Amino acid sequence: MPELPEVETLIRSLSPKLKGLEISGFKILYRRIIRNKTLSLLHRLTGKKIVSLHRRGKMVLIDCEGGLSLVFHLKMTGQLIFYSKGQPLDKHVHFVLFFKGQSKELCFRDVRKFGFIFCGRTSDIDSSDELKELGPEPLEVDFPAFRKLFQGRTARLKSLLLNQSFLAGIGNIYSDEILFKAKVHPLTSAACLGDSDLKLLWKAMRSVLKRAIRYRGSSIRDFMDAEGQKGNYQNRHQVYGRESCSCFLCGTSIERLRLGGRSSFFCPRCQRIRC
Repeated sequence: MPELPEVETLIRSLSPKLKGLEISGFKILYRRIIRNKTLSLLHRLTGKKIVSLHRRGKMVLIDCEGGLSLVFHLKMTGQLIFYSKGQPLDKHVHFVLFFKGQSKELCFRDVRKFGFIFCGRTSDIDSSDELKELGPEPLEVDFPAFRKLFQGRTARLKSLLLNQSFLAGIGNIYSDEILFKAKVHPLTSAACLGDSDLKLLWKAMRSVLKRAIRYRGSSIRDFMDAEGQKGNYQNRHQVYGRESCSCFLCGTSIERLRLGGRSSFFCPRCQRIRC
């Protein structure tokens, strides 16, 4: 699933191309990806210009004139990609957005059909069912607020970082990379971390996510930006997907464990479990 760095990369590739364009219409090819019960708000987008694009957690938000916003969640295999007008659409394209006077169309493509689209009033988006439970943004939360998030928490760190109501946007890839950089075992309880440990974790989180954005995210399977370009950070993973490979720091073999149905990769020497 695309995580914060991939979605941020997508936003940055889309924004200069979409801002200021006037929406001339849309086409739904698979109705179940639309979360709205009626299409009235979607129809109101016609004739409206795109004002801005931004990210919330793992979602793409497109704000338009008239106080309306389009929300896209890519889930496992979703893609937002440009097609030339008249270009045949493959069977995995489920939604198309048309623009006045433009030769390209923005298509939402999703092989596994887990993604979704939602149209709402911009002023109400943060309180919508799709966004209201999201935690703070990892790159916006300062250390005092980050430390406060851990008060009374006893969950294992890997599970906690994956919890979108705790922090929004971190998934399986970057939780492993963050924990490795902070030298913390994924099964360590949050209750075992002191202030110095939390400071290291906060710094590791910011460092890993910023670096991943700089290298345009990780293309493990399906991720591409709006122009079909893949990311490069997968070539710089320290532990994720590297089971049995040597740790770049100490040479110990990277191990994998299963936690909550997901694989976690770690170095047993660099990331010793504390409690």
